[in-house]
Amino acid sequence: MLRHRIIPVLLLHEEGLVKTKQFKSPVYIGDPINVINIFNDKEVDELIFLDIDATKRNLPINFDLIEDIASECFMPFAYGGGIKHIEDIERLFYLGVEKVIINTSLKNKELIKEAVRKFGSQSIVASIDVKRSSNGEYRVYSHKDRQMLNINIQKYLKEIEQMSVGEIFVNDVDNDGIMQGYDIDLFEKISSHIKIPIIACGGAGNLNDLKKIIENSEVSAIGAGSIFVFYGIHNAVLITYPKYEELKLLEKQIGRI
Repeated sequence: MLRHRIIPVLLLHEEGLVKTKQFKSPVYIGDPINVINIFNDKEVDELIFLDIDATKRNLPINFDLIEDIASECFMPFAYGGGIKHIEDIERLFYLGVEKVIINTSLKNKELIKEAVRKFGSQSIVASIDVKRSSNGEYRVYSHKDRQMLNINIQKYLKEIEQMSVGEIFVNDVDNDGIMQGYDIDLFEKISSHIKIPIIACGGAGNLNDLKKIIENSEVSAIGAGSIFVFYGIHNAVLITYPKYEELKLLEKQIGRI
């Protein structure tokens, strides 16, 4: 078993899959079911689906699509996007979603607390989008409003920790889709500041980038998109995933087994 989970993060947009760059300019990747079948064949352990339209455009969750995904997906998967009520979470779990991802905007905090009380910490993931300000400080970013919030990120993370969620999904907006490596400083600071497991996302371009963030931070899982859907200097669409032996070797090189 791998010490660190390596999770493909797939973005749902108008019933298709896309990949963004810094949360903008979505590029069509393919039909969700076709992509899932490829990941099934490659024996991926876990997937994350994020509906980038549902929250931003205040759309209802596409439960029919989630049901289709659950019927084809051989591995556990998490879903985030448009979750507004405890009944939404109940229905998602009923359809086969293993974990729900809820963005930590102020209006969602009570929903997160209620969800943890009702379903347990292990099935609730809080998400936070982070962006650098003009003076280089890390700030919480609102995807819906497309603006940075004037909130101290360390205090914010402590508030999330007190909600007793199972994990925190941290998406680095500046490095989203750039494929030039993770912001090690960001994830080192976050992972050393709180005890809840962190899923780091934003920046992977190759396996060495995965190695670096494992080596230099205490994150428990790594999410990535572009590295698993693009290939070559022209970023041709090619769904792929490393073999288990490659990931095992990567961890052995770090010496943390």
